[in-house]
Amino acid sequence: MEHFAMAAATANGLGSDKQLLIVDDDKPFLERLARAMEGRGFEVSTADSIADGLARVKDNPPAYAVVDMRLGDGNGLDVISALKEKRPEARGIVLTGYGNIATAVTAIKLGAVDYLAKPVDADDIYAALTATGGEKAPPPEKPMSADRVRWEHIQRVYELCERNVSETARRLNMHRRTLQRILAKRAPR
Repeated sequence: MEHFAMAAATANGLGSDKQLLIVDDDKPFLERLARAMEGRGFEVSTADSIADGLARVKDNPPAYAVVDMRLGDGNGLDVISALKEKRPEARGIVLTGYGNIATAVTAIKLGAVDYLAKPVDADDIYAALTATGGEKAPPPEKPMSADRVRWEHIQRVYELCERNVSETARRLNMHRRTLQRILAKRAPR
């Protein structure tokens, strides 16, 4: 059975070491991504803080890492940097909801193989992790619509505000009733 799993992982573009560390403080996203990556052949461990991520890298540096840029206790680039010190051949991806060119350049200089803006799906992450020879992952075949990206961002801010409609509306510079109408609708495609 183990031989079959190893062959499947190699066929998937993974080497024999399939350890993946995911560091993100958004618990629902962390759990969904962990399940999705396990389904793609990875042995996943998770951390919800920089301190926990650094401890996991120190104890057992993984072959792959997906790290959120901003967490409550620091900057995800610290985890990428520590991983590259412990295991230079490791492939790390930085995720962020606050994308800008300066941080993307810094992430790549510290050793990240890619820098993806949230919201992002498991297929895009898998493609970036398994891209070979320095090639960039191809653009998604069916990218999210602008309406879906907006909806995902609103949902993320809503969750970060502990589902407080008034606080979310204030942070998004949006009228509270407008936000309530958006939250009551289904997610756009």
